[in-house]
Amino acid sequence: METMARKEADGLGPTIRTWRERLSPAAVGVPATGRPRRATGLRREELAELAGVSVDYVVRLEQGRATAPSGQVVAALCRALRLTAAEREHLYRMAGLVPPDGGPVPDHLPPGVLRVLDRLGGVAVGVFTAHWQLLWWNPGWAALLGDPAATPPELRNLARERFPVGAGEARLSSWPVRVANADGSDLAIVADLRRATGRFPQDARLAGLVRELAEGNERFARLWARGTVAAHRTDRKTVEHPQAGPVEVDCDVLTDCDSELKIVILSATPDTEGAARLRTLL
Repeated sequence: METMARKEADGLGPTIRTWRERLSPAAVGVPATGRPRRATGLRREELAELAGVSVDYVVRLEQGRATAPSGQVVAALCRALRLTAAEREHLYRMAGLVPPDGGPVPDHLPPGVLRVLDRLGGVAVGVFTAHWQLLWWNPGWAALLGDPAATPPELRNLARERFPVGAGEARLSSWPVRVANADGSDLAIVADLRRATGRFPQDARLAGLVRELAEGNERFARLWARGTVAAHRTDRKTVEHPQAGPVEVDCDVLTDCDSELKIVILSATPDTEGAARLRTLL
């Protein structure tokens, strides 16, 4: 019974009502009429006017009697309710719709992400875009894998490194790196790229990368044909460092929800030879 009540409280209608009640009339330009307001935020008729729908439809939505609004109606509600990108996506999914294209693949670091990265000590960190283009790295990354600044920007792409095409060989490390489960890792990268095409279907760079790899690399084409959709989360690698020797590291991938940036963290298991070698490098 408690689960059912919670589900009803978290449904499409109650969510729209919550967002309506938190929005002040002044914030959306609704003029004051002098009439006493019982609603803490917008009235239903005010939301209806802003969204271009009938008051009756807003009532039915909030009461759960209308559960499948069209994409046009959801878009209008998003604008009227001044939703954030995350809230907008949530509303589309609650309505059983696919959120619209999020625009181009972001290739800048939000200030909050940069603050967190600057405070990560004792690990090697690289940040990649949704199409696996290396965007940022810390001194630990350069010490463990070599400074990527020596590689032309267009070749700093993990997908291009794993699935080479033509003479321009992409390179993210200055020395050999062995992946514990190379087949699984390659499939994870391809599956993650397919996931990105659903999130950014209109991005020309992403579409061009997938097309180039599918046409020029047979292994990528075979893996792409599987249709697997997933996020690349974890890996285990051994870096053959020329000074420190082999350094075994765990590779964990965190994703920023809004920008789909991939934060790749390379760390060693504590109290191991790999940890000691990594600590020396860092």
